[in-house]
Amino acid sequence: MNNKLPVIDLSAASGSPEDRARLHETLHSAARDVGFFHLTGHGITEDETAALMRTLRAFFALPEADRLAISNLNSPHFRGYTRIGDERTGGNQDWRDQLDIGAEREPHVPAPGEPGYWWLDGPNQWPAALPELRTAALHWIERLSAVAERLLHELLTSIGAPADFYDDAFADRPHLHLKLVRYPGSAPDGAGQGVGAHKDYGFLTLLLTDEVGGLQVESPDGTFLDVPPRPGAFVVNLGELLEVATNGYLKATNHRVVSPPGARERYSVPFFYNPRLDARIDPVPFPHAERAPGVTQDASNPLFAEYGRNEIKGWLRAHPGVARRHHPDLLAAAPVG
Repeated sequence: MNNKLPVIDLSAASGSPEDRARLHETLHSAARDVGFFHLTGHGITEDETAALMRTLRAFFALPEADRLAISNLNSPHFRGYTRIGDERTGGNQDWRDQLDIGAEREPHVPAPGEPGYWWLDGPNQWPAALPELRTAALHWIERLSAVAERLLHELLTSIGAPADFYDDAFADRPHLHLKLVRYPGSAPDGAGQGVGAHKDYGFLTLLLTDEVGGLQVESPDGTFLDVPPRPGAFVVNLGELLEVATNGYLKATNHRVVSPPGARERYSVPFFYNPRLDARIDPVPFPHAERAPGVTQDASNPLFAEYGRNEIKGWLRAHPGVARRHHPDLLAAAPVG
């Protein structure tokens, strides 16, 4: 991997046969060899992006009491605001605060015998002092869902798989997830973990960032390389389910965010395109399957074919305060360290 991510122009999907062929060749290589790329030609306008970023900054400018009024500690569904340092990756504090938002749903309290991951379906919490945030966030989820769906179809096509192979897994109630994130600068103890090294456990992540750097991607030799912001582009990475679905042919790559220096702030908006919680992710048929190296094995991070089991595992680890308050039974049934 060099220090520049591939650039994928999604608008080529509507071009000539030659344009589509080049798109699929570049996309295939990026997904197989890097697992990260910049996405342009996505159709999201500068005005839409600017409006979302204005609303994001307005949220983090609210008095702390207004943000804490919608703390995720209030939510058994892990929705709402997380104070700086209250989320963990790899057992260590992430020096950022954030608002977690998903598709608006009625609470799904698991019945006896139902999987605990159904707790992840539920309503969002919205700040009373900023009613326009709800409109902006749900609009963003709708717009990026369409982009991600198109991208997934083109990605599957690029490896010779049926474009619609996973359409059923996303039908009806996909588990869509949006974060509004602020990195407030270095932690008081000098630790630089904005968010620790990790892989996303769904299908696709589309990341919008401001002009402040900090995102780093792990290279094959274990070093982390900077990903400079690219105006007008999303940073896209593949999640672990696509690695599992292709037996390791497609690549989920470790990445992290290093805190900006001093008191400089960084803002970002990751959108996670994930299937229904109860979707079982079958292996995708594709002509390169015999060249798949196998899925990365990590004894501390077992992967499940049923998507919701991966998702709830991640939330219990990342938000121990919510887990202890609302889900001691899940912690007892499946200790997460």
